[in-house]
Amino acid sequence: MSADQINIVIVGGCGHVGLPLGLVFADHQGIRVTLLDIDVQKAEKINAGEMPFLEQGAEALLRRLIGRSIFATVDSSCLRNADVVITVVGTPVDRHLNPMVNELCKNLDGVVPHMKDDALLVLRSTVYPGVSQRVYERVKELGRNVHVAFCPERITEGHALEELRQLPQIVAGFEPAAVEKARDLFLRIAPEVVELSPPEAELAKLFTNSWRYLSFAISNQFYILAQSYGLDFYRIREAALHGYTRMSGFAKAGFAAGPCLLKDTLQLAAFSGNNFFLGHAAMLINEGLPKFVVDNMRHLDLSTKTVAILGMAFKGDSDDTRESLACKLLKLLQLQAREVLCTDPYVLNPTYVSLNDAIDRADIIVLGAPHSQYRNIVIPKDKTIIDVWGFWTRTDHPVVKQLRYREERPVVGRVAV
Repeated sequence: MSADQINIVIVGGCGHVGLPLGLVFADHQGIRVTLLDIDVQKAEKINAGEMPFLEQGAEALLRRLIGRSIFATVDSSCLRNADVVITVVGTPVDRHLNPMVNELCKNLDGVVPHMKDDALLVLRSTVYPGVSQRVYERVKELGRNVHVAFCPERITEGHALEELRQLPQIVAGFEPAAVEKARDLFLRIAPEVVELSPPEAELAKLFTNSWRYLSFAISNQFYILAQSYGLDFYRIREAALHGYTRMSGFAKAGFAAGPCLLKDTLQLAAFSGNNFFLGHAAMLINEGLPKFVVDNMRHLDLSTKTVAILGMAFKGDSDDTRESLACKLLKLLQLQAREVLCTDPYVLNPTYVSLNDAIDRADIIVLGAPHSQYRNIVIPKDKTIIDVWGFWTRTDHPVVKQLRYREERPVVGRVAV
């Protein structure tokens, strides 16, 4: 790719994947980025220098770059002058948990005919294995001289700007020219690239998210086992980790959710002909954790209690509630409790109450998302606190009472620490 100015268009560019990527590219001399989206309100907000979601360091960077090297639009005519088109439209799953490949193909049919010859088309979001090959063949069917590459994103929401500049980028293409163009493009922002074939790159991304989902499931299963016998999971975990480096990957328990991990595990399961038994087991464990929490609160006589959920996002310090298990927990509690209150400093919802109101009115407080703002809050000693995340520990929050599930059962196998 030449050293002259590069025009990049990111399709779906106003979202959590496209916007941080666009900002990082636009922060480099000689690159002009257009964020193409169908959401008029998001585009207007971005052009006003306002981020439509939380992302560390993004708003200051956006304000510096907007109108200079990055722009948002809903006008697809920008595709005609693009040297590179990056699409962040992935492969969703339907209500039967099957990948919806046709949605991506339909979207690209509206993009590829408008691209100029010798341009590079980059598939950025996770796709079902074989989809990039299908896209490549579709481009050829349309008679277009467009290079196709698959370069999956691997960022963590909230830390995208940092990770895009630090993590190696996986690059795959169907022809040497596509690989070369994609490699040169991503070396402008990343320290190195790793080249794979398209099928390898597709599985690398699915393996990455599925591995994380399985890792969380292991810890959640251990949490359920420990709590079912009245034992403190985090006391056991600390003992297992202490001075023992082979356990360094032992994650904390918590609500493993969000728009990617479960979806991509399900895509890998579908690809395997539903023989990905570990994936299915992980789904049952992670998705079942809210029910386990509610089931083990029944001895508290929920029908007479007010429960407050602190944090409704799918993870800490995020405003993203997509596939949040705190929302699933809410629905389960509404069937059991006298009243359920929700609060979140980042999520705008007219039905949510303030943090102080939630704490004052609740008999039981459940940590839904471990937002850093909750670290040092003061909770009266007469409140029952349920913290699956291990966010509030005995050492840094003296009023916390870790709920002992089924305390009437004999305690066995105590660990002395």
